[in-house]
Amino acid sequence: MVIDFHTHIFPDTLAPKTIPYLAGLSGVAPSTDGTFGGLTASMAAAGIDYSVVLPVVTKPHQFQSIQNFAAKINQKDGVISFGGIHPDCDEPEEKLAYIASLGLRGIKLHPDYQGVNADDPRVIRIVNAALKNHLIVVFHAGIDIGLPEPNYSTPRMLRHMLSALDQPLAAPADAKSGAVVLAHTGGFRLWDDVEELLVGQPVYFDISFSTPELSDEQLIRIIRRHGAHKILFGTDCPWGNQKAYLEHIRSLPLTEEEKEQILWQNAADLLGI
Repeated sequence: MVIDFHTHIFPDTLAPKTIPYLAGLSGVAPSTDGTFGGLTASMAAAGIDYSVVLPVVTKPHQFQSIQNFAAKINQKDGVISFGGIHPDCDEPEEKLAYIASLGLRGIKLHPDYQGVNADDPRVIRIVNAALKNHLIVVFHAGIDIGLPEPNYSTPRMLRHMLSALDQPLAAPADAKSGAVVLAHTGGFRLWDDVEELLVGQPVYFDISFSTPELSDEQLIRIIRRHGAHKILFGTDCPWGNQKAYLEHIRSLPLTEEEKEQILWQNAADLLGI
C-alpha cells in the first residue's frame, strides 16, 4: 500500500483557471489538470492507493464552500480530503468542531497564502482547538516558490508555535489523536534550520516537493535523526509527479522497514486505515 499525504485538487469549474495561474506564479508545470479525475488517474498510473487532499482557505468567506467540496470528495475512490480554515475566521472552535463532525480528519494551514505568521496567536488558537477535536493539522512549512517574501512559516516560527500550545504533542499518534504535520520535510529550502530547530520534535514531516532540491544525503539524515516513524510520503501533486516521487523514494538506500513506515504505515495509523 502507498499513501500520498499531500495533494491538491480543485472543483472542475475552478481548476482550468486556478492551475495555470498557480503554475505561472511558481514556474512549475503541473503533472495533472488539478481535478479529482486527474488525481485519481495519476494515482492509478503510479500505484498509489490513497491520496490526502489539502484545501487552503485563502479568505474567510471561502470556509463553507471548501468544507462542502471536501465532504463531497472525502472517502471516494481512494481520496481522503481534509478541511480548512482561515486564521481570520470567527468562532474557530465551533468551525473546527464542525469540520470534525463532517468526518474530515484534519485541516491545512498555509501561512503564506493566508498572510499570517505560523506562530501568530490566531494560528496557535486554531491548532489548540483542532487538537482538542482530534484533528491533524498540516502546515505549509518553509518557502513557497510562488509567493514573494516575507516568509510566514520559518522553522523558528514553527518551533515557537509548537512551544506555545496548551498541551505538549505526542508522536507517533493514531487516528484517535490530533497531530501536527510540517510539509516539505519541515521547511522547504530551509532544511539546515529544520535540522537545528525541528528535527526530534513530536511532529511529523511530509516529504512533499522536497526531493528535487533536497539532497538524498540530507534527506536520509533528516529521516534517521527525526525518526522514520514520523515521516510521511507526499508529493504535492499536481506540482510533484506521483509516479516519479514514489520511484525516487523506493530507490533511496533506506531499509525496507523505513520505506514501509514512510510510504504507508505512519499515514495509515494517523488516518485510521
